Amino acid sequence: MTATYFDTHCHLNFKRFNKTLKEVVSQANATGVLYLVVPGTDGTSSRKAVEMTGEFEHVYAAVGIHPHHVYEVKSEQDTKQQLAEIEKLLLSKKVVAIGEVGLDRHEYENTKYADYTISQGFIQKQVELLQKQIELALRYEKSLILHNREAKKELLPFLTRIWDFRLEKRSVFHCCEADAELLSFAKEHNMYIGIDGDITFDADKQSFIREVPLEMLVLETDSPFLLPEPLKSQKLYPNTPGNIPLIGAYVAKVKGISIEDVAKQTTENAKALFKI
Repeated sequence: MTATYFDTHCHLNFKRFNKTLKEVVSQANATGVLYLVVPGTDGTSSRKAVEMTGEFEHVYAAVGIHPHHVYEVKSEQDTKQQLAEIEKLLLSKKVVAIGEVGLDRHEYENTKYADYTISQGFIQKQVELLQKQIELALRYEKSLILHNREAKKELLPFLTRIWDFRLEKRSVFHCCEADAELLSFAKEHNMYIGIDGDITFDADKQSFIREVPLEMLVLETDSPFLLPEPLKSQKLYPNTPGNIPLIGAYVAKVKGISIEDVAKQTTENAKALFKI
């Protein structure tokens, strides 16, 4: 019997999958990946994620504005307009979370924003929009998918300040950096830790995951990114939800437990996280 898996973070709403969506979902189901959450990164991708939920039985959506795309929010009117759009999408039955939202200090080389720079003003704008989106998650009783890239020093004090008990067991550090402080915060606040294909080639992630209780772990592909080994070396892009069993198998190897235990527990964790 094939184990049942849950891909808690796959960007099937990105253009890379425009022509192959049905095939990708079918192939994922065939490998036991029966549940998928597709997160938005802006208004357009969030709408597309919601539309997809009508096409497939066990595909769910998250909606939100990624910190990278906060760069194009130039005015208070822009903020209100984009948040209003996200709030409207939250009324859809298969929207289970606000996400992917958070803070990001990474200097992207490949970006559609020609003048993209990290400034304190930009970070403050990210913080303000994150707070408003968390308020939406609480108001509509949705889960929270948190993005953090090189921004721990801002994110953890912010989360400590605004934390609400209703976020416990309803929040996940997506593609969590291998960081003891992040894990400590997650443990103290009953959060989940998202683990991706980089565990198959990143020694720091492998050491990190050894320290994360299985009861806190959820599996992700972050498709089309973070292709796991051995597919990465073979350059078999893009990453797809059907590769979740490879990630699960490596988690089992690193933690010295059975693949069946990883599949069972991480799927139960994901269902609890998203109230599915």
